[in-house]
Amino acid sequence: MIQNPLYILTVLCGLIFVSEWLTKNTFLKHISGSLLVIILGAILANVGFIPSASNASPVYDSIFTYVAPASIFYLLLGVNLKELRKAGLPMLITFVLGSVGTTLGVFLALQVIDYQAVFKENYQAIAGMMTGTYTGGSANFNAVALHYDVVREGAVYTGIVVADNIVTAIWMLVTLSLPALMMKLRPHKELKMKNGGEVNQYAEREHVGPLRLGLMLFIGLAAMMVSNLLAEHTAIPSVLILTTIALILAQIKAVQDIPGAKMLGMFAVYLFLVVVGAFCEVTALVEVGEHAVSILLFTVTIVLVHGAFLLSMALMLKSDWSMVAIASQANIGGASTALALAKSFKRNDLLLPAILAGSLGTGLGTYLGFLIAGLV
Repeated sequence: MIQNPLYILTVLCGLIFVSEWLTKNTFLKHISGSLLVIILGAILANVGFIPSASNASPVYDSIFTYVAPASIFYLLLGVNLKELRKAGLPMLITFVLGSVGTTLGVFLALQVIDYQAVFKENYQAIAGMMTGTYTGGSANFNAVALHYDVVREGAVYTGIVVADNIVTAIWMLVTLSLPALMMKLRPHKELKMKNGGEVNQYAEREHVGPLRLGLMLFIGLAAMMVSNLLAEHTAIPSVLILTTIALILAQIKAVQDIPGAKMLGMFAVYLFLVVVGAFCEVTALVEVGEHAVSILLFTVTIVLVHGAFLLSMALMLKSDWSMVAIASQANIGGASTALALAKSFKRNDLLLPAILAGSLGTGLGTYLGFLIAGLV
């Protein structure tokens, strides 16, 4: 029964439902849904309810091969580069400086720990993964991890995810208090942005019918097929080609008007992550546990260097501190946390720029992640 594909898919989908329900209706709402679904998958795999890494199901291979790339494609369809001008030049400059800080942080963090002992042969991929995720979010993290097959190293992958969640949560608290603290150091007049409150186009709920859902699935599957064919005849990774196709399609209004991309992307991400959890066998987690402090130190160093570099540049440029905090969150946490920060500051003029900066990070991060992985 445990290797029955229908049974496995039933359990995986059930775990996604349970994870979403728990994060919306219980005290676990303080834990990210992506981390919780990994934890639940790991628990069920280790107690024998679903296959683990040592007796992996072909269903898992199919999810890694098809579902995970699809999640990246669909999430990237929300990146409308034409809208970036509404973010304003000051926000874009601040965001790019934050990305530079992240890149510097990755190189320095590798010197702080014995990365070859901690990450073994995966150190290049992990450097790229962390560059991507702290440029604009988890879609970049997963894209690099998929290409380098780190997703099958369930314990290492989960260790990085846990460290990332801890540091991201702490950094949210830091950026919440940043404007008030920095105003004492260097007061400034707030820079009010134009077009700031236009966020109605980013609705959470998508109304999807069979006609449009079928079209969206067709577009995604066709894009994956084309990217795989091109990858076979070039030296370019398939996921990088898929990223480029998604960004091109995202600029076409006819594609923008088709609902369903966000829903498909989020569900595919969860399905991918619950399988990552299933690969986290207890024996492997014990081995990673020996390096838990090093993994956390590695992650903390990246974010601290990012923050120090961004703040020093902001002091020189006399930037709006609220904008600096929001741009930093667009790097470290992505568009959703940047938006939450803008709301908490009651800066309606920065709501749309926050989302757009996060979208830019989602588009840029995969390329930067692969670049750093190749340079390390």
